[in-house]
Amino acid sequence: MSNKVEVQTRNIRLTEKIEEYVNKKASNFDHYLPTIEEARVELSHYKAARDSKDRNAAEITVRGKGVTLRSEVRGEEVLAAFDAALDNLQRQIERHKGKHSHGRGDGRSAAEVAEEVMDEETGELAPLFARRKKFVLYPMTQDEAVVQMRDLGHDNFFIFYNAETSKVNVLYRRRNGSYGLIEPELG
Repeated sequence: MSNKVEVQTRNIRLTEKIEEYVNKKASNFDHYLPTIEEARVELSHYKAARDSKDRNAAEITVRGKGVTLRSEVRGEEVLAAFDAALDNLQRQIERHKGKHSHGRGDGRSAAEVAEEVMDEETGELAPLFARRKKFVLYPMTQDEAVVQMRDLGHDNFFIFYNAETSKVNVLYRRRNGSYGLIEPELG
């Protein structure tokens, strides 16, 4: 990878100071993961964001042979959001290196390697699925599902049986505060 990182901005003036800061921090991705060939940073300012903590966003995308990693963080200041996105990306790189450093030449499949997850408390191998959860689905409307989701404190998603369609649906909260609905269909 070249030492130069492609920096783009939206609704922010790209000053020499910001460009130097981003290049200095992000130019050594290939040190962490040699297969990275391209890195792109996009810094944005959203005037219409409800919360001042969501006005500035930093998105980092790195691409290489067989890998694409992406991190996006929003914050009050654009460089603070960039630093947080960089930290997230470095954790992703470490996870990626961990997944692919188990020596592909030992005859094991990727599924066999993925099943080997270390239990942090005991230091022993733990099963891939650490927990299974069962719960009763009660028929409800979409509006009732939103109320249930809020009451239960589920911030990201809520699974429910849609009484109107007689199907299992997934209600999820979007970044802008609205809700989305996933209606699975058998293929």
